[in-house]
Amino acid sequence: MSTTFVEARPTDSDWIGWLKRELAPNRLREIRTAILVAGAVLCVIISMSLQVPELAISAYMVFFFSQKTKTLTTLVGIFGLVGITVSIGLTLLLYKFTFGHPELRIPAMAISVFVGMWLFRVFVIGILGFVIGFLVSYSQSIADQIPSAELLVRAALWLWVAFVYSVVLTVVLNRLFLPDEAAPAEARPKPKGLFKPDAFTNPTHVQFALKVTFAAMFCYIFYCGIDWSGIHTAFITVIFIALESVEATLYKGMLRFVGCVLGGVFAIGSIVFLIPHMETIASLIILVAAVTAIAGWIATGSERISYVGFQMAFAFYLSMFQGFAPDTDLDKIRDRTVGILIGIAVTTVIFYYVWPERAQITPTTSE
Repeated sequence: MSTTFVEARPTDSDWIGWLKRELAPNRLREIRTAILVAGAVLCVIISMSLQVPELAISAYMVFFFSQKTKTLTTLVGIFGLVGITVSIGLTLLLYKFTFGHPELRIPAMAISVFVGMWLFRVFVIGILGFVIGFLVSYSQSIADQIPSAELLVRAALWLWVAFVYSVVLTVVLNRLFLPDEAAPAEARPKPKGLFKPDAFTNPTHVQFALKVTFAAMFCYIFYCGIDWSGIHTAFITVIFIALESVEATLYKGMLRFVGCVLGGVFAIGSIVFLIPHMETIASLIILVAAVTAIAGWIATGSERISYVGFQMAFAFYLSMFQGFAPDTDLDKIRDRTVGILIGIAVTTVIFYYVWPERAQITPTTSE
């Protein structure tokens, strides 16, 4: 995902016209949306048929790793696979010291988030740092919910499977169906080395990592302190929605909130009115395809609205899938939605008041 931010408000206050332009169809958008739908549907079929856990994360990875070109998708996918494998290896190593020792596990989680988010900012391929930070910290956060070391190791290895097959699937679909990119009009300078030029001189990289770490650990300690593990999605949300490193924070927070509400509404509506009447996986596939198509269409738009689509898919998948079948427990849906909203609120407040980074807004013309 891009780390730039462009003017979001229509200059002529014609919100309806602006929204129509943002949602206008084009051939590339149609193809990319179809790829997202196919990827999400295949994740549902594969995970439920083979009983691969973490279906929600697998489905969302299709959105996360799909890029605008074949080359970029392939590159991001390869680095993502490297990051996934490295992070699971680090996780298993850390379990030797942190399992059964929360006094060690909590600092390990915080360090993992900080290092991962700092690497996300300073690596040329930032996705590598993000994957390492998220997977290591998330695997540590679930350690106290699993009773034995053996089951914990199995959970970590299944998490690797859930990520890897989804990333490979996403790369294959994009390689097969995305149109070949046109030759660039002008040569762009290629990055030299693994790190960005200002990796060790720009203090905003460290500040960004500290903000994400504080927000994520605040959410973790909060839901553990009140013994409400159902809202653990707050921790996940903080790390995922902090992807935009330079942003107009309030506007991005609003996009996240709108996307979360839309995804939650679709999930609750589906569980109340549709799931009780579904008897086969085919009906579930149709539901997932329909919601993914809406979220994907928005997500493949410009940066003015795309994040709504990402958050919508994120909230819908997390709310719907926590096992090998659609969840029908509205209490769980409530908890996960509350967790997502808490994560959004905490991140927005911290990013707005602590070392705020303001995007350089540039006027844009109507498309």
